[in-house]
Amino acid sequence: MPASKDLQPNPGFSRRQFLTRAASTAAALTIVPRHVLGGPGYVAPSDKIIAACIGVGAQGTRVMMDFLKQPDLQVVAVCDVNKESSDYVEWWPNELRDKSRTLIGNADWGQDWKGPTTGREPARRLVEAYYASQKQSGQYKGCAMYVDYRELLEKETGIDAVIIGTPDHLHTVIAIAAMKKHKHVYCQKPLTHTIFEARRIAEVARETRVATQVAVGNQASEATRLLCEWIWAGAIGPVREVHNWSTRPFWPQGLDRPAQPDPVPSSFDWDLWLGPAPFRPYNHVYLPFVWRGWYDFGCGPLGDMGCYSFDTIFRVLKLGYPESVQASSTKMYKETFPVASIIHFDFPARGDMPPVRLTWYDGGLRPARPRELEEARQMGGTDNEGLLFVGDRGVIMCGFNGADPKLIPETKMQEFKQPPKTLPRSPGNDREWIEACKGGKPGGANFEFEGPITETLLLGNVALRAGKKLSWSGADMKVPNLPEAQQYIRNDYRQGWTL
Repeated sequence: MPASKDLQPNPGFSRRQFLTRAASTAAALTIVPRHVLGGPGYVAPSDKIIAACIGVGAQGTRVMMDFLKQPDLQVVAVCDVNKESSDYVEWWPNELRDKSRTLIGNADWGQDWKGPTTGREPARRLVEAYYASQKQSGQYKGCAMYVDYRELLEKETGIDAVIIGTPDHLHTVIAIAAMKKHKHVYCQKPLTHTIFEARRIAEVARETRVATQVAVGNQASEATRLLCEWIWAGAIGPVREVHNWSTRPFWPQGLDRPAQPDPVPSSFDWDLWLGPAPFRPYNHVYLPFVWRGWYDFGCGPLGDMGCYSFDTIFRVLKLGYPESVQASSTKMYKETFPVASIIHFDFPARGDMPPVRLTWYDGGLRPARPRELEEARQMGGTDNEGLLFVGDRGVIMCGFNGADPKLIPETKMQEFKQPPKTLPRSPGNDREWIEACKGGKPGGANFEFEGPITETLLLGNVALRAGKKLSWSGADMKVPNLPEAQQYIRNDYRQGWTL
């Protein structure tokens, strides 16, 4: 019997779109749903998000492993400019190897482990080993591998989504290229490298209407919701000060460019790694991971960690653009962030909320210990990082990004009657995005919401580099009182690279 014309593949449809349409057309002929025939836990192909992972170094691989566990998402391609090496940064010895073994359920995985190994080839092996572990045959081949994300986007026309885990300076060019091809995008933080990029990436997300999400997991947390509910209910009165401190950086900063280049590793495409950044000779001081401290590639401690804490602060205090920003620091360098800094952000009143000053500290600097805190208690979280909301009638102390909030002193917390839980709870940052990819509501960390937060973070870095107090006109991205600071709002891209 010839196939119905309604079920013929259309070159304009992705694989997922075709399968979804086919399933809808055939629904009247289906007596028993396929998911029932497939048994418990079965996810029909038409219900799966088909995804590619772009940037599979250490952090990209961690995130990829999280998504591999999702039953309704399948990774079919990986991309990285590095084929394979064993020089990545781990949070503890053998972290990546042990996580891989746990993922695929094989204690012998990686017998030839030479250290923190990753890149596109190890990522491909891991994807195929995981899916093989899910099959009765124990066999699976089906993960494509690319060096250049542009080739992946041209050839992998059936994918629905991309997961970006590259260094900061590549986030925007990749995300916008994917969105323009109508792919959903999950991106590592910080969302962008410059203020202009943050504005543009939010605009493209709005234009294309694809599902977007930034890897800011605390936005989906119970703690963030509690802080909103407590402060909105007046637990500490109007908030006029916020203090947020981080122990970052734990990578080198305060450096000058090395005088001599190093040989480029044979498995590594240095030119593609540079992407839109100005060309410079290769040197091991730029990567892996240590790129965060270089202006051309990373966003320093504030860009690395402020994405988490500022997300919580913006939600709790309903912040918009700041009116002014001022920074101070240890010795400044031409190409890298300083060893330590303090940055003040002044925000205007919002509705019934008064003006507030948010102060950021990094490099081991921190605010004065609040007088309300008992002498025997540690300030902030267990990692020596923390967040303080200072109101007219009290203080809330939390971990760095709002975790484990407590009124201080402890006697005040014991007396506190928590208000009703009025905000909807989240299934988790990753799940929010997957559901949005399927047509659900936008994730809480979507690009349109995170864009202005990212702009504010990066404005702190502009103030740091400018060395003077900045007034800020957020609507038109202008520094009215210091025109020379405009050079830091938008980077010039290398020839051949555009948004």
